[in-house]
Amino acid sequence: MNTKLTPTTEAQIHQIDQTSLLQASSSALMDTAASTTLETALVYCEGNFGEMDGKTANGLVRASYRFRIQGVIDSDKAGLDSGTVLDGKANGIPIYRDLNQALREGDTEPTHFIFGVAPLDGQFSAKDRYVIFQAMEKGLHIINGLHEFLTNDESVMRKALTCGVTVTDIRKPAPSHELSVFTGQIMKMACPRVAVLGTDTAIGKRTTATILVQALQAMGINAVMIATGQTGLMQGTPYGVAIDAIPAQFAAGELEATMLKADREQQPDIMIVEGQGALSHPAYSSSSLIIRGCVPDAIVLQHAPGRPHRGDFPDMPMADVRSEINLLKAFCGTDVVALTMNPEHLDSEQMAQAMQELRSQFGLPVADVVAQGADSIVTQLLETFPALRQKRKRLQN
Repeated sequence: MNTKLTPTTEAQIHQIDQTSLLQASSSALMDTAASTTLETALVYCEGNFGEMDGKTANGLVRASYRFRIQGVIDSDKAGLDSGTVLDGKANGIPIYRDLNQALREGDTEPTHFIFGVAPLDGQFSAKDRYVIFQAMEKGLHIINGLHEFLTNDESVMRKALTCGVTVTDIRKPAPSHELSVFTGQIMKMACPRVAVLGTDTAIGKRTTATILVQALQAMGINAVMIATGQTGLMQGTPYGVAIDAIPAQFAAGELEATMLKADREQQPDIMIVEGQGALSHPAYSSSSLIIRGCVPDAIVLQHAPGRPHRGDFPDMPMADVRSEINLLKAFCGTDVVALTMNPEHLDSEQMAQAMQELRSQFGLPVADVVAQGADSIVTQLLETFPALRQKRKRLQN
């Protein structure tokens, strides 16, 4: 039952303010040394870890600045190392059969249960709800990234009150009277804005954006990440919005407001904006809203040359890189300055050949930044924005 609780009952329930998840400073964003102070969490990803619909769990295992991920729950891959499943490199985060095993065998007692599956319909199954109730009974706070808001469900919130735990709906927007409309002030911002967009959903845009920010920061460039989805917010990215949950009238304005705030507070040299979906994909309008809200000065385009069809749409062929570049140019007038790759379904030789073909075809740097690093892409950004190149030279002298 999705009945709204009365104000009196709501006041009794200690919910986490969504903004409390975003309090890490920008300088600490990529500081893995801060992990000793993080709260511990289990990530539920039954039947989907390492797959497209497991992208929230996948992202949290690769990087989290808010939680120390203690384990993943997925009975299909129980006993494996999550890093080995994702990237072929062990990370010490185990995959458990179920919640009971995770609590019994974990090295520390977790405080949070994160729902790490991201199905297309954004809804919970009966099995999902059972496990969430089980987690509350074990004393775990619930973090939810789906479009179905648990805080609107009376049975969930009464259970949370009984168990003394909190429930956070990451995607739940503020009331409309608190939302911002687009003002155009972002176009006066001196800081360059780079959008990492893609030819499909769940293709690696957030991971690429994170790696680019890390690489730029490592050379002394003050790069700020702007998250636009639930995973980035769960990871603890200080600035961002769950763009696909905001009413369309306010989506561009909310993104603009977040970026203006980041500009005031951090005075960044560059902002890297996480994309969502694909502009050419009819199932995802969020890409167009991101472009409108951030007004990018340059685009990095993420592509999976071995993906045969759009994710979750087996009858829909993948977008061609040239057609996506042309569509982006027509839509916003912004150039794609680099291509980044997702190697799924390709072996190393096939991937190398696909990347070389794209370099020859477009004359742009092409890289799988997870496997190869981001040097060529960062060099291109320095060439694209002279102020960054000048700062880099000053730092080297």
